[in-house]
Amino acid sequence: MSQSADPADADDADDADEWRFAVDDVGPEAEPAAPESDSIEPESISAEHAAFVALGVLLTVAVIATGL
Repeated sequence: MSQSADPADADDADDADEWRFAVDDVGPEAEPAAPESDSIEPESISAEHAAFVALGVLLTVAVIATGL
């Protein structure tokens, strides 16, 4: 195919070739990520959450079983 003579197409191609991150963002001098001070603690299982998980499992099994 021939290349387009439209300058806008050339600009789009140049934008696609640019890097997403600068060297300052990912290089050795980049700032390290701040450690999270709050740890995530597991909570007790509620009946509502367990019911929705069970419903999702049953629906998934039903869809797979009817599809086969």
